Amino acid sequence: MNILISVDIEGIAGVFHPEQTRAGNGEYERARRQMTEEANAVIRGALAAGAQDIAVNDSHGGFRNLLPDLLHPAARMVLGKPRELGMMGGLDETTEAVMMVGYHARSQTRGILAHTINSFAFARVWFNQMEMSEASIYGALAGEHGVPVIFGSGDDVFVAQTQPIFPQAQFAEIKQAHGANSGASLSQQAACSLLEKTAYAAVSAHAAQAVAAYRIPTPLRCRLQVQTVALTDLFCQLPIVEREDAVTLSFAAPTVGYAVRVLNSFSAMSFMMK
Repeated sequence: MNILISVDIEGIAGVFHPEQTRAGNGEYERARRQMTEEANAVIRGALAAGAQDIAVNDSHGGFRNLLPDLLHPAARMVLGKPRELGMMGGLDETTEAVMMVGYHARSQTRGILAHTINSFAFARVWFNQMEMSEASIYGALAGEHGVPVIFGSGDDVFVAQTQPIFPQAQFAEIKQAHGANSGASLSQQAACSLLEKTAYAAVSAHAAQAVAAYRIPTPLRCRLQVQTVALTDLFCQLPIVEREDAVTLSFAAPTVGYAVRVLNSFSAMSFMMK
């Protein structure tokens, strides 16, 4: 079985503050080491359950957080940006399942470090009438390629939001959110043990009975609420965008992949406003 593991950092054990997610300080260095160790735990579980080819996609920030010298030697790394598939980089015609590690809840909810794609720029994202998280956006992108999500890990809010979207997937709850920057976490060792066991169960279950891919009907309309009026001004420079009010815009997308590429382009554009 060929697996793509997409790894974010906000849902990793012990990570609660934005400083832990940003390069240039000791707390980030500890967080990225744990991010790598949690990826390794999922790799071990997947291999033990029969996975034969594993790609690990670094899916946080600049997409270069995982420590290559510490990553399990059985896995290939997908690093760096820009990339067309974003957090699903490495997905191809041979991929049979996706596993989401260290993910977080959607923006404007009470999960630890909750956001959707870009906390500076985006307040809320909808595909048609459904409000989206990173997990649902990228799960839909994988589904558009016929690939199911079989595993997810993060805090309790992430699990509660995401389990109904991927009801056949296995989930590992690593933390409990008390607020945006507070909560309770498993120890690093306990988190890795739980991840390895859950990954084994997820791959074993998918091998026994294939999980269905998550699909959103297309074409779709993407609606985006942004953080400031200036950002709406900026994003509406693109002729495909319609402005709905001071901080809300929308655009038509023939595919999920198209919507993801536009959203990631908006995210990149927003850096000129910082």
